[in-house]
Amino acid sequence: MTPPNGTGTAAPIRMSDPRAAVSERVQRHRRPRGGNGPQRATFALVAVALVNAAAVESLFFSASDAPSTMLAVGRFLGLHAAVLLALQLVLVARVPWLDRRLGLGQLTAWHRWVGIGLAWTIVVHSTLASWAYARINHWSFGTLTDKWLGSLGTLAGIVSGTLLFVVVLASTRAARRRLPYELWHLVHIGTYAVVGFAIVHQTIENPISQPATWAKVYWWALWTVSIGLFVLGRMGLPLYRNLRHGLRVSAVVPESDDVTSVYVTGRGLDRMPAEAGQFMLWRFLTPGRWWQVNPFSLSQAPDGKGLRLTAKAVGRGTAGLRTLRVGTRVFVEGPYGAFTAQHRTKSATLLIAGGVGITPIRSLLEVLEGSIIVMYRVRSESEATLLNELRDLSYAKRAQLMLVVGRTKDTSPAPLSAEHLTKLVPDIRQRDVYVCGPTAMTNAVLASLRKLGVPRIQQHAEVFALAD
Repeated sequence: MTPPNGTGTAAPIRMSDPRAAVSERVQRHRRPRGGNGPQRATFALVAVALVNAAAVESLFFSASDAPSTMLAVGRFLGLHAAVLLALQLVLVARVPWLDRRLGLGQLTAWHRWVGIGLAWTIVVHSTLASWAYARINHWSFGTLTDKWLGSLGTLAGIVSGTLLFVVVLASTRAARRRLPYELWHLVHIGTYAVVGFAIVHQTIENPISQPATWAKVYWWALWTVSIGLFVLGRMGLPLYRNLRHGLRVSAVVPESDDVTSVYVTGRGLDRMPAEAGQFMLWRFLTPGRWWQVNPFSLSQAPDGKGLRLTAKAVGRGTAGLRTLRVGTRVFVEGPYGAFTAQHRTKSATLLIAGGVGITPIRSLLEVLEGSIIVMYRVRSESEATLLNELRDLSYAKRAQLMLVVGRTKDTSPAPLSAEHLTKLVPDIRQRDVYVCGPTAMTNAVLASLRKLGVPRIQQHAEVFALAD
Protein backbone atom coordinates (compact mmCIF):
# COMPACT_ATOMS: atom_id res chain seq x y z
CA MET A 1 0.00 0.00 0.00
CA THR A 2 1.23 3.52 -0.71
CA PRO A 3 -0.12 6.84 0.57
CA PRO A 4 -1.41 9.57 -1.73
CA ASN A 5 1.26 11.91 -3.03
CA GLY A 6 1.34 15.38 -1.53
CA THR A 7 2.92 18.53 -2.91
CA GLY A 8 6.48 17.55 -2.18
CA THR A 9 5.75 16.60 1.42
CA ALA A 10 4.43 13.03 1.39
CA ALA A 11 6.71 10.36 0.00
CA PRO A 12 5.53 6.85 -0.95
CA ILE A 13 6.95 4.16 1.32
CA ARG A 14 7.71 0.63 0.12
CA MET A 15 6.40 -2.00 2.51
CA SER A 16 8.29 -5.17 3.37
CA ASP A 17 7.12 -8.38 5.00
CA PRO A 18 6.62 -8.23 8.77
CA ARG A 19 9.52 -9.52 10.82
CA ALA A 20 7.51 -10.67 13.80
CA ALA A 21 3.94 -11.47 14.66
CA VAL A 22 2.03 -9.37 17.15
CA SER A 23 2.05 -11.06 20.56
CA GLU A 24 -0.89 -13.02 21.91
CA ARG A 25 -1.21 -10.50 24.76
CA VAL A 26 -1.53 -7.64 22.28
CA GLN A 27 -4.08 -9.59 20.24
CA ARG A 28 -6.22 -9.87 23.36
CA HIS A 29 -6.12 -6.07 23.82
CA ARG A 30 -9.25 -4.86 25.54
CA ARG A 31 -11.96 -2.94 23.77
CA PRO A 32 -11.73 0.86 23.84
CA ARG A 33 -13.00 2.59 26.92
CA GLY A 34 -14.13 5.50 24.77
CA GLY A 35 -14.68 9.04 25.92
CA ASN A 36 -16.50 8.47 29.22
CA GLY A 37 -13.38 7.73 31.27
CA PRO A 38 -11.90 11.28 31.21
CA GLN A 39 -15.30 12.84 31.90
CA ARG A 40 -15.90 10.58 34.89
CA ALA A 41 -12.47 11.30 36.32
CA THR A 42 -12.87 15.06 35.80
CA PHE A 43 -16.31 14.99 37.42
CA ALA A 44 -14.93 13.02 40.37
CA LEU A 45 -12.11 15.53 40.97
CA VAL A 46 -14.40 18.55 40.66
CA ALA A 47 -17.00 16.96 42.93
CA VAL A 48 -14.41 16.16 45.61
CA ALA A 49 -13.04 19.72 45.45
CA LEU A 50 -16.51 21.27 45.72
CA VAL A 51 -17.55 19.01 48.60
CA ASN A 52 -14.44 19.95 50.57
CA ALA A 53 -14.91 23.64 49.79
CA ALA A 54 -18.48 23.41 51.08
CA ALA A 55 -17.25 21.60 54.21
CA VAL A 56 -14.71 24.27 55.16
CA GLU A 57 -17.20 27.04 54.43
CA SER A 58 -19.68 25.33 56.75
CA LEU A 59 -16.98 25.12 59.41
CA PHE A 60 -16.12 28.77 58.97
CA PHE A 61 -19.62 30.23 59.10
CA SER A 62 -20.69 28.02 62.01
CA ALA A 63 -17.70 28.64 64.27
CA SER A 64 -15.79 31.77 63.22
CA ASP A 65 -15.72 34.66 65.69
CA ALA A 66 -13.16 36.94 64.02
CA PRO A 67 -13.16 40.44 65.58
CA SER A 68 -12.99 42.17 62.17
CA THR A 69 -14.18 41.58 58.62
CA MET A 70 -10.63 41.78 57.29
CA LEU A 71 -9.45 39.04 59.64
CA ALA A 72 -12.51 36.93 58.82
CA VAL A 73 -11.76 37.12 55.09
CA GLY A 74 -8.13 36.25 55.74
CA ARG A 75 -9.11 33.18 57.76
CA PHE A 76 -11.70 32.21 55.13
CA LEU A 77 -8.99 32.22 52.47
CA GLY A 78 -6.64 30.30 54.74
CA LEU A 79 -9.15 27.46 55.04
CA HIS A 80 -9.48 27.27 51.27
CA ALA A 81 -5.69 27.35 50.89
CA ALA A 82 -5.55 24.18 53.00
CA VAL A 83 -8.05 22.46 50.70
CA LEU A 84 -6.13 23.59 47.60
CA LEU A 85 -2.89 22.25 49.06
CA ALA A 86 -4.54 18.87 49.73
CA LEU A 87 -5.87 18.88 46.15
CA GLN A 88 -2.35 19.58 44.90
CA LEU A 89 -1.12 16.41 46.59
CA VAL A 90 -3.86 14.35 44.94
CA LEU A 91 -3.13 15.79 41.49
CA VAL A 92 0.53 14.76 41.67
CA ALA A 93 -0.01 11.52 43.59
CA ARG A 94 -0.06 9.61 40.26
CA VAL A 95 -3.11 7.66 41.31
CA PRO A 96 -3.49 4.95 38.63
CA TRP A 97 -7.26 5.40 38.33
CA LEU A 98 -6.84 9.10 37.51
CA ASP A 99 -3.72 8.74 35.39
CA ARG A 100 -5.18 6.10 33.07
CA ARG A 101 -8.23 8.29 32.40
CA LEU A 102 -6.76 11.78 32.30
CA GLY A 103 -3.05 11.27 31.69
CA LEU A 104 -0.13 12.74 33.58
CA GLY A 105 0.00 15.68 31.17
CA GLN A 106 -3.54 16.83 32.01
CA LEU A 107 -3.07 16.25 35.73
CA THR A 108 0.22 18.17 35.68
CA ALA A 109 -1.42 21.08 33.84
CA TRP A 110 -4.16 21.27 36.46
CA HIS A 111 -1.55 20.97 39.20
CA ARG A 112 0.24 23.99 37.73
CA TRP A 113 -2.89 26.16 37.66
CA VAL A 114 -4.04 25.07 41.11
CA GLY A 115 -0.52 25.87 42.37
CA ILE A 116 -0.74 29.40 40.99
CA GLY A 117 -4.17 29.86 42.60
CA LEU A 118 -2.85 28.46 45.87
CA ALA A 119 0.12 30.84 45.87
CA TRP A 120 -2.09 33.90 45.38
CA THR A 121 -4.59 32.67 47.97
CA ILE A 122 -1.78 32.38 50.53
CA VAL A 123 -0.47 35.86 49.66
CA VAL A 124 -3.88 37.47 50.20
CA HIS A 125 -4.56 35.33 53.30
CA SER A 126 -1.29 36.28 54.99
CA THR A 127 -1.56 39.95 53.99
CA LEU A 128 -5.11 40.40 55.28
CA ALA A 129 -4.49 38.45 58.49
CA SER A 130 -1.30 40.38 59.30
CA TRP A 131 -2.85 43.74 58.48
CA ALA A 132 -5.93 42.93 60.56
CA TYR A 133 -3.92 41.90 63.62
CA ALA A 134 -1.76 45.03 63.30
CA ARG A 135 -4.84 47.29 63.16
CA ILE A 136 -6.70 45.51 65.98
CA ASN A 137 -3.71 45.60 68.35
CA HIS A 138 -2.21 48.89 67.07
CA TRP A 139 1.11 47.20 66.26
CA SER A 140 3.87 48.82 64.25
CA PHE A 141 5.57 46.82 61.50
CA GLY A 142 8.47 46.10 63.85
CA THR A 143 6.17 44.81 66.56
CA LEU A 144 4.29 42.71 64.00
CA THR A 145 7.57 41.18 62.82
CA ASP A 146 8.52 40.31 66.41
CA LYS A 147 5.13 38.65 66.87
CA TRP A 148 5.67 36.64 63.64
CA LEU A 149 9.07 35.41 64.74
CA GLY A 150 7.89 34.67 68.26
CA SER A 151 4.97 32.47 67.25
CA LEU A 152 5.75 28.91 66.12
CA GLY A 153 2.44 28.63 64.25
CA THR A 154 2.91 31.88 62.34
CA LEU A 155 6.56 31.12 61.60
CA ALA A 156 5.58 27.70 60.25
CA GLY A 157 3.07 29.39 57.94
CA ILE A 158 5.70 31.85 56.68
CA VAL A 159 8.15 29.03 55.95
CA SER A 160 5.45 27.00 54.20
CA GLY A 161 4.41 29.92 52.00
CA THR A 162 8.01 30.83 51.15
CA LEU A 163 8.86 27.27 50.13
CA LEU A 164 5.71 27.10 48.05
CA PHE A 165 6.74 30.21 46.12
CA VAL A 166 10.15 28.70 45.41
CA VAL A 167 8.44 25.61 43.98
CA VAL A 168 6.03 27.74 41.92
CA LEU A 169 8.87 29.86 40.51
CA ALA A 170 10.83 26.72 39.60
CA SER A 171 7.78 25.50 37.68
CA THR A 172 7.46 28.53 35.42
CA ARG A 173 8.22 27.87 31.77
CA ALA A 174 11.27 30.13 31.82
CA ALA A 175 12.76 28.25 34.78
CA ARG A 176 11.86 24.82 33.42
CA ARG A 177 13.77 25.51 30.20
CA ARG A 178 16.92 26.17 32.22
CA LEU A 179 16.67 23.62 35.01
CA PRO A 180 17.68 19.98 34.51
CA TYR A 181 14.88 17.59 35.34
CA GLU A 182 16.81 16.26 38.35
CA LEU A 183 17.24 19.76 39.87
CA TRP A 184 13.61 20.61 39.19
CA HIS A 185 12.61 17.34 40.86
CA LEU A 186 14.83 18.14 43.87
CA VAL A 187 13.19 21.56 44.26
CA HIS A 188 9.77 19.91 44.13
CA ILE A 189 10.72 17.70 47.05
CA GLY A 190 10.23 20.95 48.98
CA THR A 191 6.50 20.26 48.58
CA TYR A 192 6.81 17.75 51.41
CA ALA A 193 8.08 20.50 53.69
CA VAL A 194 5.34 22.86 52.47
CA VAL A 195 2.69 20.38 53.60
CA GLY A 196 4.42 19.66 56.90
CA PHE A 197 4.80 23.31 57.89
CA ALA A 198 1.25 24.05 56.69
CA ILE A 199 -0.15 21.38 59.02
CA VAL A 200 1.86 22.79 61.94
CA HIS A 201 0.59 26.29 61.09
CA GLN A 202 -3.01 25.14 60.85
CA THR A 203 -2.83 23.10 64.06
CA ILE A 204 -1.43 25.93 66.18
CA GLU A 205 -3.07 28.92 64.50
CA ASN A 206 -6.49 27.28 64.20
CA PRO A 207 -8.72 29.76 62.37
CA ILE A 208 -11.88 28.35 63.99
CA SER A 209 -12.44 29.20 67.61
CA GLN A 210 -13.01 26.10 69.76
CA PRO A 211 -13.64 23.72 66.84
CA ALA A 212 -16.06 20.88 67.32
CA THR A 213 -14.84 17.30 67.39
CA TRP A 214 -16.26 16.60 63.93
CA ALA A 215 -14.25 19.57 62.59
CA LYS A 216 -11.03 18.07 63.95
CA VAL A 217 -11.99 14.70 62.46
CA TYR A 218 -12.60 16.37 59.08
CA TRP A 219 -9.20 18.10 58.96
CA TRP A 220 -7.22 15.06 60.00
CA ALA A 221 -9.20 12.90 57.55
CA LEU A 222 -8.47 15.39 54.75
CA TRP A 223 -4.73 15.35 55.41
CA THR A 224 -4.58 11.61 56.03
CA VAL A 225 -6.30 10.78 52.72
CA SER A 226 -4.38 13.30 50.59
CA ILE A 227 -0.97 12.48 52.11
CA GLY A 228 -1.79 8.78 52.03
CA LEU A 229 -2.60 8.86 48.30
CA PHE A 230 0.59 10.81 47.64
CA VAL A 231 2.82 8.42 49.58
CA LEU A 232 1.13 5.38 48.02
CA GLY A 233 1.33 6.67 44.44
CA ARG A 234 4.76 8.27 44.54
CA MET A 235 6.62 5.86 46.84
CA GLY A 236 4.67 2.75 47.78
CA LEU A 237 3.54 1.61 44.34
CA PRO A 238 6.90 2.19 42.57
CA LEU A 239 8.78 0.35 45.35
CA TYR A 240 6.33 -2.54 45.23
CA ARG A 241 6.50 -2.90 41.45
CA ASN A 242 10.29 -2.73 41.30
CA LEU A 243 10.73 -5.28 44.08
CA ARG A 244 8.18 -7.50 42.40
CA HIS A 245 9.61 -7.40 38.87
CA GLY A 246 13.37 -6.98 39.45
CA LEU A 247 14.03 -5.15 36.17
CA ARG A 248 17.39 -5.40 34.41
CA VAL A 249 18.81 -4.35 31.06
CA SER A 250 18.77 -7.33 28.67
CA ALA A 251 20.10 -5.68 25.49
CA VAL A 252 21.27 -2.32 24.13
CA VAL A 253 20.74 -1.86 20.38
CA PRO A 254 21.97 1.16 18.34
CA GLU A 255 19.21 2.11 15.91
CA SER A 256 21.25 4.85 14.22
CA ASP A 257 24.17 7.16 15.00
CA ASP A 258 22.19 9.01 17.69
CA VAL A 259 19.26 6.71 18.51
CA THR A 260 19.44 3.77 20.92
CA SER A 261 16.95 1.13 22.03
CA VAL A 262 17.24 -0.41 25.49
CA TYR A 263 15.53 -3.73 26.20
CA VAL A 264 14.54 -4.51 29.78
CA THR A 265 13.36 -7.78 31.25
CA GLY A 266 12.24 -8.96 34.68
CA ARG A 267 9.98 -11.27 36.65
CA GLY A 268 6.25 -11.55 36.02
CA LEU A 269 6.01 -8.69 33.53
CA ASP A 270 2.69 -10.07 32.34
CA ARG A 271 1.32 -8.66 35.62
CA MET A 272 2.69 -5.16 35.05
CA PRO A 273 -0.25 -2.95 33.91
CA ALA A 274 1.65 -1.35 31.03
CA GLU A 275 -0.05 -0.50 27.73
CA ALA A 276 1.16 0.58 24.32
CA GLY A 277 1.49 4.38 24.19
CA GLN A 278 2.39 4.82 27.85
CA PHE A 279 5.69 6.04 29.27
CA MET A 280 7.76 5.43 32.38
CA LEU A 281 10.29 7.36 34.41
CA TRP A 282 13.52 5.38 34.05
CA ARG A 283 16.46 5.29 36.42
CA PHE A 284 19.45 3.08 35.56
CA LEU A 285 21.28 2.08 38.72
CA THR A 286 24.90 2.60 37.74
CA PRO A 287 27.44 4.71 39.71
CA GLY A 288 27.35 7.54 37.21
CA ARG A 289 23.65 7.83 36.53
CA TRP A 290 21.57 6.29 39.35
CA TRP A 291 20.34 9.78 40.28
CA GLN A 292 19.24 10.66 36.71
CA VAL A 293 15.55 10.21 35.88
CA ASN A 294 14.24 10.37 32.32
CA PRO A 295 10.70 9.97 30.91
CA PHE A 296 10.81 7.55 27.95
CA SER A 297 7.86 6.04 26.12
CA LEU A 298 7.55 2.34 25.50
CA SER A 299 8.59 1.93 21.86
CA GLN A 300 7.17 -1.58 21.69
CA ALA A 301 3.82 -2.86 22.89
CA PRO A 302 4.36 -4.74 26.19
CA ASP A 303 4.19 -8.50 25.59
CA GLY A 304 4.49 -9.71 29.17
CA LYS A 305 8.13 -10.73 28.64
CA GLY A 306 10.03 -7.48 28.27
CA LEU A 307 9.91 -3.72 27.80
CA ARG A 308 11.69 -1.48 25.32
CA LEU A 309 12.49 2.21 25.24
CA THR A 310 14.03 4.07 22.31
CA ALA A 311 15.67 7.48 22.77
CA LYS A 312 17.60 10.01 20.76
CA ALA A 313 20.85 11.40 22.21
CA VAL A 314 19.93 15.00 23.00
CA GLY A 315 21.67 15.37 26.37
CA ARG A 316 24.05 13.69 28.77
CA GLY A 317 21.38 11.35 30.13
CA THR A 318 20.12 10.04 26.80
CA ALA A 319 23.60 9.95 25.23
CA GLY A 320 24.76 7.59 27.96
CA LEU A 321 22.15 4.94 27.18
CA ARG A 322 24.44 3.33 24.60
CA THR A 323 27.06 2.59 27.27
CA LEU A 324 24.69 0.65 29.53
CA ARG A 325 25.76 -2.88 30.26
CA VAL A 326 23.57 -5.95 30.08
CA GLY A 327 22.45 -6.83 33.60
CA THR A 328 22.25 -3.23 34.84
CA ARG A 329 19.52 -2.85 37.45
CA VAL A 330 16.63 -0.59 36.45
CA PHE A 331 14.22 1.34 38.69
CA VAL A 332 11.06 2.61 37.01
CA GLU A 333 8.07 4.71 38.00
CA GLY A 334 4.91 4.07 36.07
CA PRO A 335 3.58 3.17 33.59
CA TYR A 336 1.90 6.52 33.13
CA GLY A 337 -0.30 8.22 30.58
CA ALA A 338 -3.71 8.06 28.90
CA PHE A 339 -2.16 8.00 25.41
CA THR A 340 -3.52 4.51 24.81
CA ALA A 341 -5.90 2.61 22.58
CA GLN A 342 -8.33 2.46 25.49
CA HIS A 343 -9.47 6.01 24.74
CA ARG A 344 -10.24 5.70 21.06
CA THR A 345 -13.87 6.31 20.11
CA LYS A 346 -13.80 5.43 16.38
CA SER A 347 -12.84 2.33 14.44
CA ALA A 348 -10.53 4.42 12.22
CA THR A 349 -7.33 6.04 13.51
CA LEU A 350 -4.78 8.63 12.38
CA LEU A 351 -1.40 8.49 14.12
CA ILE A 352 0.79 11.60 13.76
CA ALA A 353 4.38 11.62 15.01
CA GLY A 354 7.28 14.03 14.86
CA GLY A 355 10.93 13.08 15.42
CA VAL A 356 11.50 10.65 18.27
CA GLY A 357 7.81 11.10 19.19
CA ILE A 358 7.37 8.10 16.92
CA THR A 359 8.10 5.75 19.84
CA PRO A 360 4.62 5.69 21.48
CA ILE A 361 3.04 5.90 18.01
CA ARG A 362 4.97 2.80 16.92
CA SER A 363 3.76 0.84 19.97
CA LEU A 364 0.18 1.99 19.41
CA LEU A 365 0.33 0.83 15.80
CA GLU A 366 1.11 -2.63 17.13
CA VAL A 367 -2.20 -2.94 19.01
CA LEU A 368 -4.68 -0.93 16.96
CA GLU A 369 -7.15 -2.52 14.57
CA GLY A 370 -9.30 -1.14 11.77
CA SER A 371 -8.39 1.58 9.28
CA ILE A 372 -5.05 3.11 10.33
CA ILE A 373 -2.98 5.92 8.80
CA VAL A 374 0.47 6.73 10.19
CA MET A 375 1.88 10.17 9.38
CA TYR A 376 5.54 10.72 10.32
CA ARG A 377 6.95 14.27 10.19
CA VAL A 378 10.74 14.43 9.72
CA ARG A 379 13.15 16.75 7.94
CA SER A 380 14.54 13.88 5.84
CA GLU A 381 13.96 10.16 5.50
CA SER A 382 17.38 9.47 7.05
CA GLU A 383 16.13 10.98 10.34
CA ALA A 384 13.10 8.68 10.53
CA THR A 385 13.65 6.56 13.64
CA LEU A 386 12.45 2.93 13.53
CA LEU A 387 11.38 3.37 9.91
CA ASN A 388 11.92 -0.27 8.95
CA GLU A 389 9.82 -1.44 11.87
CA LEU A 390 7.09 0.99 10.88
CA ARG A 391 7.14 -0.38 7.35
CA ASP A 392 6.83 -3.95 8.58
CA LEU A 393 4.07 -3.18 11.06
CA SER A 394 2.15 -1.08 8.53
CA TYR A 395 2.28 -3.95 6.06
CA ALA A 396 1.12 -6.43 8.71
CA LYS A 397 -1.72 -4.15 9.87
CA ARG A 398 -2.73 -3.07 6.32
CA ALA A 399 -2.07 0.51 7.40
CA GLN A 400 -1.00 3.50 5.31
CA LEU A 401 2.39 4.94 6.20
CA MET A 402 3.26 8.48 5.10
CA LEU A 403 6.48 10.37 5.52
CA VAL A 404 5.95 14.12 5.66
CA VAL A 405 9.43 15.38 4.82
CA GLY A 406 11.13 18.69 4.08
CA ARG A 407 11.43 22.10 5.67
CA THR A 408 8.28 23.96 6.59
CA LYS A 409 9.24 27.11 4.71
CA ASP A 410 9.74 25.14 1.48
CA THR A 411 6.27 23.56 1.38
CA SER A 412 2.83 24.91 0.64
CA PRO A 413 0.45 24.31 2.28
CA ALA A 414 2.49 24.02 5.45
CA PRO A 415 3.11 20.44 6.66
CA LEU A 416 0.43 19.25 9.07
CA SER A 417 -1.66 22.37 8.47
CA ALA A 418 -5.44 21.97 8.31
CA GLU A 419 -5.28 22.18 4.49
CA HIS A 420 -2.53 19.57 4.27
CA LEU A 421 -4.22 17.17 6.70
CA THR A 422 -7.53 17.42 4.83
CA LYS A 423 -5.81 16.71 1.54
CA LEU A 424 -3.99 13.63 2.82
CA VAL A 425 -6.76 12.34 5.10
CA PRO A 426 -10.17 13.45 3.73
CA ASP A 427 -12.08 11.49 6.41
CA ILE A 428 -10.09 12.93 9.32
CA ARG A 429 -13.25 13.94 11.21
CA GLN A 430 -14.28 10.29 11.37
CA ARG A 431 -10.99 9.20 12.98
CA ASP A 432 -9.38 9.29 16.38
CA VAL A 433 -6.18 11.31 16.04
CA TYR A 434 -3.12 10.52 18.18
CA VAL A 435 -0.31 13.11 18.15
CA CYS A 436 3.16 12.93 19.69
CA GLY A 437 6.23 15.01 18.90
CA PRO A 438 7.96 18.28 19.76
CA THR A 439 5.73 20.69 21.67
CA ALA A 440 5.52 23.20 18.81
CA MET A 441 4.50 20.50 16.33
CA THR A 442 1.95 18.99 18.72
CA ASN A 443 0.37 22.39 19.37
CA ALA A 444 0.25 23.14 15.63
CA VAL A 445 -1.46 19.84 14.88
CA LEU A 446 -4.00 20.31 17.67
CA ALA A 447 -4.76 23.79 16.31
CA SER A 448 -5.29 22.27 12.85
CA LEU A 449 -7.63 19.64 14.29
CA ARG A 450 -9.69 22.33 16.01
CA LYS A 451 -9.87 24.27 12.76
CA LEU A 452 -11.07 21.16 10.95
CA GLY A 453 -13.75 20.53 13.54
CA VAL A 454 -12.38 17.23 14.83
CA PRO A 455 -14.25 16.62 18.11
CA ARG A 456 -12.12 17.12 21.21
CA ILE A 457 -12.94 13.62 22.40
CA GLN A 458 -11.20 12.23 19.28
CA GLN A 459 -7.97 14.19 19.91
CA HIS A 460 -5.25 12.45 21.92
CA ALA A 461 -1.89 14.11 22.55
CA GLU A 462 1.20 13.07 24.49
CA VAL A 463 3.02 16.21 25.63
CA PHE A 464 5.51 14.84 28.19
CA ALA A 465 4.58 17.53 30.71
CA LEU A 466 7.30 16.36 33.10
CA ALA A 467 10.05 17.13 30.61
CA ASP A 468 8.51 20.08 28.78
